[in-house]
Amino acid sequence: MYKYELAEAAGVSTNTFRRWLNENTQNLARFGVKKRSQMLPPRAVDWVCREYGIDL
Repeated sequence: MYKYELAEAAGVSTNTFRRWLNENTQNLARFGVKKRSQMLPPRAVDWVCREYGIDL
């Protein structure tokens, strides 16, 4: 899933969503997500949704 899609689902701007992710770079690195990744793998999407209360 793309970061902008998750930002829309969360109801925040893409800049705000990037700031959220920047606070959790170590956790996201476990899922293979790099700072410049545009797309998140399914396990990372699941983690982000649980962490920020995003309902998909």
